[in-house]
Amino acid sequence: MPDPTQPSAKPDFLQHDRPPVPDISVPRGILPFHLEDKPVRGRLVRLGPLADALLTRHDNHPAVTRLAGEALALTAGLAGALKFRGSFSLQAKGDGPVSMLLADCTEGGALRGYARADAEVLDRLLARDPVGDAAALLGRGYLAFTCDQGPEMDRYQGIVEIHGLTLAAMTGHYFETSEQLRAHIRLACDRTEAGWRASALILEKVAGEGGIAPELDRDAQDEAWRTALALVGTLTDAELLDDALPSHTLLHRLFHLEGLALDRPRPLSYGCRCSRSRLAGVLSRFGQDDLDHMAEADGAITMTCEFCNLDFRFDRAEVQGGGAAG
Repeated sequence: MPDPTQPSAKPDFLQHDRPPVPDISVPRGILPFHLEDKPVRGRLVRLGPLADALLTRHDNHPAVTRLAGEALALTAGLAGALKFRGSFSLQAKGDGPVSMLLADCTEGGALRGYARADAEVLDRLLARDPVGDAAALLGRGYLAFTCDQGPEMDRYQGIVEIHGLTLAAMTGHYFETSEQLRAHIRLACDRTEAGWRASALILEKVAGEGGIAPELDRDAQDEAWRTALALVGTLTDAELLDDALPSHTLLHRLFHLEGLALDRPRPLSYGCRCSRSRLAGVLSRFGQDDLDHMAEADGAITMTCEFCNLDFRFDRAEVQGGGAAG
C-alpha cells in the first residue's frame, strides 16, 4: 500500500487511509465502578503500552512528557462518562514553557494528544526548579474542557483560569467552580522499565437525592465520601502504573469493604485522526500567495500533524487554494 504521507497519482481528497502509526488498543483501558449504597462512583484509567506509543511520538523533556501523559489519562477518564457519540477534549494554554497542552478522546476510546514546549525557556525553568510542576510548566493562562456532541448538537465548553500546582488540582478547581461537582482526581505518569505509563483515578460524589444511597442522611453521605478519599490516599504511583496489577485487583484492594461494584470496561486505542485527505482540505483554504510561501525549494509543501508528528508532503502544483491571491 502506498505511503499516505507522500504524493501519489491518487487525488489527495480521496486518500483517507490511516498513516503509518502504531495500531495499539487497550481493551480494559477504562474501568468504571461505584460503591453500592454509597454516593460514590469513579473511573480507573490505565493506558498501559498505549501511553508509550502516544508519548514517544515527540522528543520532549521528561517533565513535559509526564504532563502530557497525565493529560491523556485524565482526558480518557473524563471521556469515559460520555453518553453520546462525540469527543471530550482538554486544552491548557499559558505563558509558561509549555504554551499548549491538548488531549482529546472519542466516546469509542480513540485517544490522542501533544504538548508544545519552548526548549530554551524550559531549560531556564528547570535550572531554577528541577521538579517543574504543572503550574510552572504552564504558567498563567486557562484550562478548557470541551464536549463535542457531533455536527447536529452544540458544543459545550467550560473554561477556568489555571489554578493549582498540579494538573489534578487544576481539574479539581474546574469541577468545584464550574460544575459544582465534588470530585477527586489522582494522576500518575512516569517512565517504567516497560516504557512510559500513565494512569488516572477519578472519583465523583453523587447527590443522594439523585437516586444513589437516598436512604443515607447528609452526614452519612459525607462520611462515605471521606472514607473513599482516605482509601484513595493510600494509593502509590507505582501501583497505578504497574502493568502486572490488573485494574480490578487494584480497585478491590481499595474498596472491597465498601461495596465495590465494577461496571463494563471500555477500550482505549491510538486515536490520531489525521489523513492526507483531511490535511489537503486544510491546504485548500489558503490563498495562492500563502501556498507559494509554504512551498519549499523542491516545490513541495510539508504539513506536520502535531498529534502523531508525521510529515505529509504535497506537490505545490497539485494544491488548489481557495483564497484570493495577494
